[in-house]
Amino acid sequence: MNMHTNTDFTLSIEDLTVSFDGFKAVDNLNFYLDKNELHVIIGPNGAGKTTVLDLICGKTKATSGSIKFLNSELTGLSEHAIVRAGVGRKFQTPSIYENLTVLENLEVSYPHGRGVLGSLLFKRNKKVLDKIHEIAKEIMLEQALDTEAGLLSHGQKQWLEIGMLLIQDPQLLMLDEPVAGMSVKEREQTAKLLNKISQGRSVLVIEHDMEFVARIAHKVTVLHQGKILATGDMEKVQNDPKVIEVYLGH
Repeated sequence: MNMHTNTDFTLSIEDLTVSFDGFKAVDNLNFYLDKNELHVIIGPNGAGKTTVLDLICGKTKATSGSIKFLNSELTGLSEHAIVRAGVGRKFQTPSIYENLTVLENLEVSYPHGRGVLGSLLFKRNKKVLDKIHEIAKEIMLEQALDTEAGLLSHGQKQWLEIGMLLIQDPQLLMLDEPVAGMSVKEREQTAKLLNKISQGRSVLVIEHDMEFVARIAHKVTVLHQGKILATGDMEKVQNDPKVIEVYLGH
C-alpha cells in the first residue's frame, strides 16, 4: 500500500481546533490536500467551512494544531507572509478595482507591483504583458482587456478575481462559493476553468451547488459541526449514510 509521507502534500492539517468562547468551530480536524488536486468542502451552514479557509490564510488564529503548506508551518505567520508563501484566497464578494480596466487589474496584481501606486509607476515590460495576456486568455477575458472591470458581468468579475490570484502563481488556490449567482453557462465555463487551474497547483473550493461540485471535484470532504463527516470521491460521499442523514435532516 502506498503510504503518503507528510512531505508529499501541498497542505497537511493536523489536530486543528479553533474555539470561539468555548464553541469549537473547527474540532480536531485532520485534512490532507495533494498536489494538483481539486478538493471541494461541502456541509451545512455553520459546519465550519469558511473558518477552515480563514485558518489556512491566517485571518483566524488556531487554538491548537498544525497547518503545513509545502511542509512549512503556517500557524503563527501573518496573512501577508502566507500569501507570499504561495497561498491565494478568493472571498465570496469579488475585490476587483471597478474603475480600472481588466488589464490594469491584472497588472496591479502582478507580484512585482507594490500595491496600486507601485504598480502604476511600474513599467509595462514584455514579460508582464505576456503574462497578463496568458492569464486573460485562461480566464476567458482576452477580448475584454480594455474594458473597465465595473462593466463586466457577475461571472466575468469572478473570473477576473481568479486571474488576479493566478498571476501571482500560487501553489494553493482557495475559492469560497465561486459560482454563487452565476448563470448556467458561466457555471459550465467556471468548471472548465477550475479543472484547468488544478493542473499545476492545488485548489480548495467551498461550494453549495452539488451539480457543480460533481463536475469539478477530484475529492469531496463533508464537514459537519467542525468535524469531518466523510471524505472521498463524489459517489462515495453521496452514498454515505451519515452524509445522507445530515443533508436530509436539514
